[in-house]
Amino acid sequence: MRNPLTRLRARVLALTVGALGVSGTACQDFLDVNTNPNAPQEVSANLYLAPMLHWMVMSPQWDGRFVGRYTQQFTLPGAVLSNWDRMGYDPGSDNGGQQWRDYYWTFGQNLGDMMRKAEAEQRWDLLGVGQVLRAWGWLWLTTTHGELIISEAFRPGQVTFKYDSQEFAYREVFRLLDEAIRNLQRADGAVDQAFMSRGDVIYGGDRQRWLRFAYGLRGMARNHFTNKTSLYRPAEVIADIDRSFTGNADDALIGYPATSNDNTNFLGRTRANFVNFRQTRFVVGLMDGTVTGVVDPRMSRMLVPAPDGVFRGLDINQVGFGGLPTTAQPNNLHGYPGTGGLQLPGRYLFDDRARMPAMTYAQLQFVKAEAAFRAGDRTTALAAYRNGVAAHLDFVNARNLDNNQNATQISAAERNAYLSDTRVVPTDPGRLTLTQIMTQKYIAQWGWGHNELWMDMRRFGYTGLDPATGGQVYPGFAPPTNLFPDNGGQLVWRIRPRFNSEYVWNRAALDAIGGLALDFHTKPLWIFQP
Repeated sequence: MRNPLTRLRARVLALTVGALGVSGTACQDFLDVNTNPNAPQEVSANLYLAPMLHWMVMSPQWDGRFVGRYTQQFTLPGAVLSNWDRMGYDPGSDNGGQQWRDYYWTFGQNLGDMMRKAEAEQRWDLLGVGQVLRAWGWLWLTTTHGELIISEAFRPGQVTFKYDSQEFAYREVFRLLDEAIRNLQRADGAVDQAFMSRGDVIYGGDRQRWLRFAYGLRGMARNHFTNKTSLYRPAEVIADIDRSFTGNADDALIGYPATSNDNTNFLGRTRANFVNFRQTRFVVGLMDGTVTGVVDPRMSRMLVPAPDGVFRGLDINQVGFGGLPTTAQPNNLHGYPGTGGLQLPGRYLFDDRARMPAMTYAQLQFVKAEAAFRAGDRTTALAAYRNGVAAHLDFVNARNLDNNQNATQISAAERNAYLSDTRVVPTDPGRLTLTQIMTQKYIAQWGWGHNELWMDMRRFGYTGLDPATGGQVYPGFAPPTNLFPDNGGQLVWRIRPRFNSEYVWNRAALDAIGGLALDFHTKPLWIFQP
């Protein structure tokens, strides 16, 4: 039976065909034995959508276990320093390749089929969402991996695939989003919220909210060009964000009933993906007053104390817990000592039923703040910055209510005091700094926004300086002192393409872009170069 989530197609990528060791035609013939005479062979266009939306939110969290260590959101303490904490990778492994797999395989031909059916049936709203998903995939794959297979992707019968440049990938992202915006503005044909809602687990078929999402994604992508002065246009970034989310009610969220493994939050304790991770010294320093002089009320609702009640983070350069006694070792991200917390309330996003975002209003307001700051409009920048901080305070409260998590709500008094403190939110627009914008955006994306968060830190070269302060844009961040051996002393700029599809079946194409070099992950991406 042709199932929109699991069916295999010969056109997906080299892995799909190469792993079977047969030609494209033979592969298709082989797969045809799955035809079920007792079930329909055609899937309604709207039924493709739900599993793809699920993976749009879930896949970044799978890879976030690794990207989150490059950005020092959390660390994995052990008897030896882990490869990812040292800005390395796991050779011969698909770790860090989940988004690659899901975009080329789970989305793959399924997304193409959905879009073709939607266009044929004049379902412009569903077609627009499909184009957003296609753009979403290319955007985050290219920011993570660099060169991509685009022009030759999804070709039936083809078993090796050439890579396209990152510049081409961005052009394709903007082309798709332009088309998506035009389609999502249409109300003619067979546009029907009820029809699309059957598969739309984020917005219930509301094309206006998807239109805002498309504008937000385009604005975010446009803001990636800050290192390319001839291509960066902050006014266009601001215009897109102004057409996007109007408040937290527009946040793109997926909920989890947690009645089985597959409908439980990937970050929750039941899935056991984060029980051994611990928060870092860096993120604690952003929130405990070390940087701002103000204790952030979100710290005690997002981060976790040690059993002795003190909030600490681990040094990524030290093995294990760095000699801390048991009572001083930070609890796990669910809020419990050791690997505890099973079937107990979690903390913030690290709970079985916490709603997970794909994009948030707070995140987009910080994008606008940075763009306005760079354009010299400090008044607009400050207003957007304050909106972002305020919105994320409310976001933290909302997420801790998703399953009545083990954290008290931020009170109105705490919220107002924090927003009124000029060390956090200056009253004079001229005193706003890039450091404030980017560190608050880091906090707002901590634990979930791994793709954009890593994009941000690389745009600033990890340790780049703020001209206004003379200090680092990310105060307290320091690269590992013991980098992974393959790095050759260089920092990480990309994740290598997925091992089993590319290094096993597509090596010649990889070799053409330098992908066989041991230090390929340290090769800077086009988007970061002037």
